[in-house]
Amino acid sequence: WAGVEYQCGGPLIQQPLPFTSFTVAASDWKSKLLEYRDTTLLPHIGGYTDLAWSGILEDIKTHYNIGNDRSGLLQTAFVLSYMVFAPLFGYLGDRYSRKYIMAFGITLWSLTTLLGSFANTYDLFITSRALVGIGEASYSTIAPTIISDMFVGQLRSIMLALFYFAIPVGSGLGYIVGSETARATNQWQWGLRVTPIVGCVAVLLVLLVLKDPVRGESEGSNLTPTPWKQDIKQLARNKTFMLTTAGFTCVAFVTGALAWWGPTFIWQGQVLYLGEENVKFSVISYKFGIIAMVSGLIGVPLGSFIAQTLRSRVSNVDPLVCAAGMLISTPLLYVAMLTARAQVEICYTLMFLGELVLNLNWSIVADMVLVSVSCE
Repeated sequence: WAGVEYQCGGPLIQQPLPFTSFTVAASDWKSKLLEYRDTTLLPHIGGYTDLAWSGILEDIKTHYNIGNDRSGLLQTAFVLSYMVFAPLFGYLGDRYSRKYIMAFGITLWSLTTLLGSFANTYDLFITSRALVGIGEASYSTIAPTIISDMFVGQLRSIMLALFYFAIPVGSGLGYIVGSETARATNQWQWGLRVTPIVGCVAVLLVLLVLKDPVRGESEGSNLTPTPWKQDIKQLARNKTFMLTTAGFTCVAFVTGALAWWGPTFIWQGQVLYLGEENVKFSVISYKFGIIAMVSGLIGVPLGSFIAQTLRSRVSNVDPLVCAAGMLISTPLLYVAMLTARAQVEICYTLMFLGELVLNLNWSIVADMVLVSVSCE
């Protein structure tokens, strides 16, 4: 099994996979939906509560006596480890049991988040942050492929929309849980000790509930080996995949910057420029979390709904919706940054609208990638 990739073609032939003892019956939709809820949607929301780090960033800076440069390096460490290990987990996910890889990743994320709260030096803390990136890479890479093998067509688009709405919702919960827990306990470390509880529940759900579907099952296809180099060449020649990836990289750049620096930017605008010394960072993080949650709850399913509604009449509606969301968000977020110093209510409103239209992208991009990189 090692050293080969798979492609689809022909009728379904169920083949045994290493460490995999279950398949999901295609007709058992109720079972699939319950399994989807318990093993992909809920853990995904929990995974993005990792942004509790952002909600207590100012406390972390004070504790370790660091500036914006080294606090920004915390997110860089996370992103770099995520980038390096995501392809590796994708490779392993094609060859071994995806449920056990996901369980390993969630366990690593939960454990390192918890251990990070006890780190007494900056070096140990940033190391834990990098390990969190590894754990999150495993889950985020593999979970969409399981959804793809469980559902097909319009139902797949709906399930992906539900899956990706967990990103802004989980992020918003992370701000709220992290900042409010730190405020209630008067210790920022407790903001990181709450979210691993969700991770423990997620691991149990994945191990006890998830049935790893046969690869290609939803498309009614069997698996045949293809050389790894051939797959890379095909992806490089796939313009839709390459351009979609490039465009979504820009979306991730904007949302990542907002997620990490948004509360700090608004807080500094209030304290440094308006002289409002009584403004608490936890209050800013709480409001920012509400914005992230509500904009995600509306934006992600709205993008999927628009694409599905217009798909029969406009063949290229998916990239058009994504492009429109990015273009509209640009002036909204730009003006939001300008008004953070003087008109914070306007800043919050524009930031909400900007994040809402950015969230149109999440599920549509995943759908485009799954369709464009089709099994041939």
